[in-house]
Amino acid sequence: MFHIINPHSNIDFVGKRKIWIGLSVAMIVLTFFLFFTKGLNYGIDFTGGAEVKVKVPSSWDISKVRTTLEKGKLTGMKILQIGDVSESTFMIRAQDEGKNLNLVVKQMTDSLSTDLKAGEFEIKSADIVGPSAGGLLRKNGFLAMFYAMLSILLYVAIRFDFRFAPGAVMALFHDSIIVIGIFIITQKEFDLTVLAAVLALIGYSNNDTIIVYDRIREMMKMNPTLNIEETVNQSVNQTLGRTIMTSLATFVSVAMLWAFGGHVLEPFAFTLMIGLVIGTYSSIFIASSMVIVLSHYQDNQKKAGKHKKRREVKLSPEAHIGL
Repeated sequence: MFHIINPHSNIDFVGKRKIWIGLSVAMIVLTFFLFFTKGLNYGIDFTGGAEVKVKVPSSWDISKVRTTLEKGKLTGMKILQIGDVSESTFMIRAQDEGKNLNLVVKQMTDSLSTDLKAGEFEIKSADIVGPSAGGLLRKNGFLAMFYAMLSILLYVAIRFDFRFAPGAVMALFHDSIIVIGIFIITQKEFDLTVLAAVLALIGYSNNDTIIVYDRIREMMKMNPTLNIEETVNQSVNQTLGRTIMTSLATFVSVAMLWAFGGHVLEPFAFTLMIGLVIGTYSSIFIASSMVIVLSHYQDNQKKAGKHKKRREVKLSPEAHIGL
């Protein structure tokens, strides 16, 4: 049988686990620092604003649309060309920033009317999100991420045990935070579409981690004499081919969506692309390493408990009377 990666390979993934964990911790700390200093570039969904889709003559481009809007004293507009170039359709976005959003939409129409006659342009749609609604969406969106991780923690704890559940959730937390960090660095717009992609990523990444965990548990039963480092290392090596091929196939599909799906799907696909890379990394290096860390912690607790019982037996009055 042909294998892209030899299932009997013996790459030492866990030997450098302190380096991988340290690197991930550094990236998470950097993300939190940037979050409280630079912040996310929230979209209209989360801040409030107006989004107007307009069709103009085929000779117009983004600079012409912007110049016309500026004549009507509308500055700071984000303008995107959507669909095929021949359709000459643009998406104009205005952040809330204390503006009267209904008035902004009217000003856009009036500005276009100064250079175009009735019938030469068309307002295809106008969506308005108030600042209070945007704030509520932002709050509920992050709560949805928290509840998703909490549910997965309970699921893994029931299906596996204490050694596995925290690692799975740490991997998901790691993936979500670093994806958010990339959005802070690039200052790409963070809106409901991106948040939906992060939630999808949480489910996908957890599935990848569960595959690795299943193999670790099987190895523990088949080879109880192996230490936890050898068990985890063999398990990761045996599932490596499946992990990489599944992630690669999904990445190619999402990349096609990013390249040809248009501006509406581009943020969703971009989020999944970077999330797939980070999720594959965390399943191999972070989730598996956490199993080792928690296994050693559990073993040390058991040893400490046994040592404590021995001391209690030696110091008990009944033991001295018996002597």
